[in-house]
Amino acid sequence: MVGKTGDFPRGKLHRKALGAPGLRKLVGGGGLPCGCVLLPAPSSSPPLLPLNPGERSVHGPQLNAQLEGWLSQVQSTKRPARAIIAPHAGYTYCGSCAAHAYKQVDPSITRRIFILGPSHHVPLSRCALSSVDIYRTPLYDLRIDQKIYGELWKTGMFERMSLQTDEDEHSIEMHLPYTAKAMESHKDEFTIIPVLVGALSESKEQEFGKLFSKYLAEPSNLFVVSSDFCHWGQRFRYSYYDESQGEIYRSIEHLDKMGMSIIEQLDPVSFSNYLKKYHNTICGRHPIGVLLNAITELQKNGMNMSFSFLNYAQSSQCRNWQDSSVSYAAGALTVH
Repeated sequence: MVGKTGDFPRGKLHRKALGAPGLRKLVGGGGLPCGCVLLPAPSSSPPLLPLNPGERSVHGPQLNAQLEGWLSQVQSTKRPARAIIAPHAGYTYCGSCAAHAYKQVDPSITRRIFILGPSHHVPLSRCALSSVDIYRTPLYDLRIDQKIYGELWKTGMFERMSLQTDEDEHSIEMHLPYTAKAMESHKDEFTIIPVLVGALSESKEQEFGKLFSKYLAEPSNLFVVSSDFCHWGQRFRYSYYDESQGEIYRSIEHLDKMGMSIIEQLDPVSFSNYLKKYHNTICGRHPIGVLLNAITELQKNGMNMSFSFLNYAQSSQCRNWQDSSVSYAAGALTVH
């Protein structure tokens, strides 16, 4: 039977045991997806199952130590963040970069966390909501806020993602353990609102930005915007190169930092024009566009905000046309 909360349809009971290879992607084995599991609400289902017998107890501490290590090396200079941009690749590649964003989260005031991730696997012209109630991570379970889901569903602007899409998509999944870690001191006091963002037109980015602006205005809400930056190389079919910058990886960095500077200006139109000109393969460009439009809406009402990038990294340094790399950036939005 399909359950309903706040008029939002939810899926059937689902339990999935994930093997160690998936979990290794979380704890340092590279790759993209991680070992998180989707489950419906415990009130309408049997007791929640472990990832696999003993796996939470084995892999949870290893992951926890890894996250603690990265966070301990970072300063909280932009706290409390109202929104962050952080990458979603394997933690081996971007875990240390993402820590710069998550260090700015203040768990003492954060009660709802909106996670906006781009759709990598399914064509989507709007945004989509999950059909489950709980995301299970190796650290602890994260509850989806069905009240907010109900409000969003009633707008008619959202689709429901299938369970398969939810499981396959890593752009939200990779933020779940970091969210759990950043909030662990108040782990029973917050909910999450995962939103899968499609290939939105500029007008749709404005519409969703306006919708989310009222939630961004609330000090107890945090927005996590999931995005990697330039995907460079033949396998990504992108090979922009400005020879004046020197080595290829320097050109990539210059290209990314042009875009990052525009994001810091909080100007959605300039960011859109930058993407049209350079076609930089920023996979979370639409979630970023939604955030920038939400900020623009609040600025019209006199709210003063600033965004600062705190870290930039590349998976490798490209020096010839056979190389490839993915860039990562972490930053935070603060309200003054």
